[in-house]
Amino acid sequence: MKHILVTGGAGFIGSHLTEALLARGERVTVIDDESTGRSGNLAAVRDHPQLTYHRGSVGAAELVRRAIADVDEVYHLAAAVGVALIAREPIQTIERNIYPTELILAELRRRLEKGDRVKFFLASTSEVYGKNPKPVWSESDDLVFGATTKARWSYGASKAIDEFLALAHWRQSRLPVVIGRFFNVVGPRQTGAYGMVLPRFVAAAKRGEPLVVHDDGRQVRCFAHVSDVVQAVLALMNTDEAIGKVFNIGSDQPVSIRELAERVIAAAGREPPSPLEFQSYAEAYDEDFEDIRRRVPDLSRLKATIEYRPQHDLGGVIRGLVEQAE
Repeated sequence: MKHILVTGGAGFIGSHLTEALLARGERVTVIDDESTGRSGNLAAVRDHPQLTYHRGSVGAAELVRRAIADVDEVYHLAAAVGVALIAREPIQTIERNIYPTELILAELRRRLEKGDRVKFFLASTSEVYGKNPKPVWSESDDLVFGATTKARWSYGASKAIDEFLALAHWRQSRLPVVIGRFFNVVGPRQTGAYGMVLPRFVAAAKRGEPLVVHDDGRQVRCFAHVSDVVQAVLALMNTDEAIGKVFNIGSDQPVSIRELAERVIAAAGREPPSPLEFQSYAEAYDEDFEDIRRRVPDLSRLKATIEYRPQHDLGGVIRGLVEQAE
């Protein structure tokens, strides 16, 4: 049995990861300040004898120090999330993404200096690519951010700093780190409160309300089910070849946002069906908001490192979410 720390373990992805680790027989400690996560996400395992839950911030040095003192692995998922939150709270976005990562890595380095080699997983994001114009993004591609006057890019830039920090610890001290860049993860427990598109669409379609599509709806994204993503993360952390590397994690099957909305409406099956309503980025966020037209990952490195075979297609994901929303 390993003792594993999951930061952000009451969040959408973190709660699914926590459940998977417990099901594998591990002892799990979760730290979450419930700013975007909620303890209810762990309802199914709340009384599990191998789970310890701390409601607190991963920016609290003493809490982090105590939590890391005897763990075997760390999965760092705590971060500011969602386009709406990024646009509304850019200071919070930067501070919550960078300082806790620095703090955790410093504690892990102290343990390494004492001879304890603790493996570290950093949850990063496709946002680090910024507005790279390539049709498909691979891990060695350049990061292309917009102007610092546009707060939208603060999230990707801050997560890029997290990656640089983690890789610096690998290069300088051989602290074993694995970095995963998540691409539009979806599934049960995800909330639309912070701008996540699929749960927003599902909730509106179930109520028979208009589905609000930003801009012209021709933006292209790829959506992966959270359980497929979690299994990829666990496999990477169990593969020595993954140490010191960055991996795109998600689906590589593109769909436009308008098509996504239409598929949700069809799955909801309401009569009359919900209409589409188009909204400018200025109305949704602010006047200087910029978006990425196409976000599609190259999964070659991931598939060459682990056996990655997603079990969920987008149609099944949509149907499942619509059924669960009833």
